[in-house]
Amino acid sequence: MNKFFYILLTVLFLTSCKEDAIPKPKAYLSLNYPLKKYQKISIEKPYSFDVAENTNVLNLPNGWLKIEYPKLKASIDITYRALNDNLKEVLTDAEKLVFEHTVKADQITSNNFNNKEQKVYGSMFDITGNSASQIQFHITDSTKHFLKGSLFFRTKPNYDSILPAVDYIKQDMIHIIETMEWKSSTE
Repeated sequence: MNKFFYILLTVLFLTSCKEDAIPKPKAYLSLNYPLKKYQKISIEKPYSFDVAENTNVLNLPNGWLKIEYPKLKASIDITYRALNDNLKEVLTDAEKLVFEHTVKADQITSNNFNNKEQKVYGSMFDITGNSASQIQFHITDSTKHFLKGSLFFRTKPNYDSILPAVDYIKQDMIHIIETMEWKSSTE
């Protein structure tokens, strides 16, 4: 019995001698997004702007659009309203939609845009947290046109996971605002 115990102890000792455990190096997420190339929307609307070439633009009724990012499972939903001395009401409605996200949002910040030359005035809202929409903007010429854009993902919101895609699409949303041109009703 004593001999069996020493043999078992020796076997255990020999089989347990392995190399020291070395921690694995940190892994970094490798995300490759297409380079930014833009083109004017080809759909006739009361406005015009540039969209990324890697998107699909769907024409919807009432001057609305859906700009889809198929590989990212995301879209920018564009809604349009013609103004009829109701700018204050339309702005209030748009901002209510932004602040409905406070239930799930950690923070909501805004940036204002003013382009007097093109008559494009508005705000962009960054909604941090697991809300349904992470970025929204609205722009107007303050007399005839009002346009609202909202970013949505076709997945359960997990802000940390989608943040790189949010940042990528946010640049396109800023480009939409910067290239916005209103069409007059006489065109």
